[in-house]
Amino acid sequence: MPSYTVTVATGSQWFAGTDDYIYLSLVGSAGCSEKHLLDKPFYNDFERGAVDSYDVTVDEELGEIQLVRIEKRKYWLHDDWYLKYVTLKTPSGDYIEFPCYRWIAGEGEIVLRDGRAKLARDDQIHILKQHRRKELETRQKQYRWMEWNPGFPLSIDAKCHKDLPRDIQFDSEKGVDFVLNYSKAMENLFINRFMHMFQSSWSDFADFEKIFVKISNTISERVMKRWQEDDMFGYQFLNGCNPVLIRRCTQLPEKLPVTTEMVECSLERELSLEQEVQQGNIFIVDFELLDGIDANKTDPCTLQFLAAPICLLYKNLANKIVPIAIQLNQTPGEENPIFLPSDAKYDWLLAKIWVRSSDFHVHQTITHLLRTHLVSEVFGIALYRQLPAVHPMFKLLVAHVRFTIAINTKAREQLICEYGLFDKANATGGGGHVQMVQRAMQDLTYASLCFPEAIKARGMDSKEDIPYYFYRDDGLLVWEAIKTFTAEVVDIYYESDQVVEEDQELQDFVKDVYVYGMRGRKASGFPKALKSREKLSEYLTVVIFTASAQHAAVNFGQLFLGMYPEEHFIEKPVKEAMARFRKNLEVIVSTIAERNKNKKLPYYYLSPDRIPNSVAI
Repeated sequence: MPSYTVTVATGSQWFAGTDDYIYLSLVGSAGCSEKHLLDKPFYNDFERGAVDSYDVTVDEELGEIQLVRIEKRKYWLHDDWYLKYVTLKTPSGDYIEFPCYRWIAGEGEIVLRDGRAKLARDDQIHILKQHRRKELETRQKQYRWMEWNPGFPLSIDAKCHKDLPRDIQFDSEKGVDFVLNYSKAMENLFINRFMHMFQSSWSDFADFEKIFVKISNTISERVMKRWQEDDMFGYQFLNGCNPVLIRRCTQLPEKLPVTTEMVECSLERELSLEQEVQQGNIFIVDFELLDGIDANKTDPCTLQFLAAPICLLYKNLANKIVPIAIQLNQTPGEENPIFLPSDAKYDWLLAKIWVRSSDFHVHQTITHLLRTHLVSEVFGIALYRQLPAVHPMFKLLVAHVRFTIAINTKAREQLICEYGLFDKANATGGGGHVQMVQRAMQDLTYASLCFPEAIKARGMDSKEDIPYYFYRDDGLLVWEAIKTFTAEVVDIYYESDQVVEEDQELQDFVKDVYVYGMRGRKASGFPKALKSREKLSEYLTVVIFTASAQHAAVNFGQLFLGMYPEEHFIEKPVKEAMARFRKNLEVIVSTIAERNKNKKLPYYYLSPDRIPNSVAI
């Protein structure tokens, strides 16, 4: 009788193993096997991290194996089981891989296809078409869209983390990490001990240093020493945590009535301000988004305030970007003066502090929350709803949305919810942060997520004119490496533009993002459909770059882009493309390390060895 060797790998994360009964049955082109209990005498099967092998004998020839069915039945107490993969050695000696990387909860079952990536058009056998359709039907019931707040991108329909589908919940250790990191953030900010510093006036600038007394690394210590200096203030707009707002000023705005006479002490080329603008030496950061946003009123005993400043910056002869004029609100007038470097020391310093405060609010709520976390969640939900596990684009993207929906759900539970951390520590808490996202959604466009286009749109693309914009330089290297990789993968599975256009699952994924994520806004520029391999490659690059590199640049993550611990792809051409991708990233790491070697203030946030695959890792 035909005999198969079945190898089963259990996950290595906490509580991945099970004591439940595990049954396996094989579905082949010539018939189906009976259900076989996978059990070895006097042996603890399916322990955490274990790889167990079993001999399965069947009554008759099954033909080509099409599906493997795994069932879990209660032994004593229910425990979830994380199945990594199943490998089958056939009677003829062939090996077939069945990737899983999913949890089986309760008395559940999973039906697996072999690991070869397939488009819908490649499936000609009825049972495989049926499996594909049922998987999406099930997922679309589990992954439902919900409006958390009017005007937001739609998010997952789950009130709390435990309501999420088991496969996208945090692993136990990841959940513990979230709690510990949250607690550590509270500790580092001394929220309990120093909360009064957020809710009352400070008596001295030294109070500021007390908050971050536990931060000890070269960069933070250097910034702490030099934060009051103008060149450090300007440098942070280029390479700090929010390097996406500064733009070249092509025309002085009427709402900022600054003159050459006001700033001539800062100009070094003996040119008028208008001439400096024409030569491309003037830059601007405008916080118009904050104009009219309600300040935090959750504590009736504490008055909190928001500014909506406009900051004019100048590239001096040393090619450093320095501030030359600050207006704290949008409407000019006697009660809204323009602050200058020639003003009294602390007047100028306080004006810069107000700008930095505004930058913090936009960074946290828009650059970080909206434009990386919430956007990546949209991609993630659409991915699970519209692409089956066997689809090559699911296999490519799933690592880049890992835990994204979970961490965002946690954020809605603990951080940005009513009475959450935002309400306790941010001047935009109590609803202001919600207003900001609603307003910023009008400026969230597909082009603004395409890194080279976004840089160019702000007039910041010239390395010769702006030589110290490392966020741009490193970001372009990573963008091109990702795009090269995605183009290779696309070419493996799509032989022509027509195949892209006819891939209905792919088109449904793209449509879901547009209709639900971007709320069907035509002005967003998000595609409703993809009609070429080039456009597909660009779209995939946007998804991966947003979740990995862009998030790292504004959040300072530390895991590795290009590393895929879950082997969803089994085909040699894709594995070779991944290897080339990793080599390209290694070259970028070396390039950045060499540049940083002699710098007192190195920039490494976009070094691939510090970029996480997703916003939550």
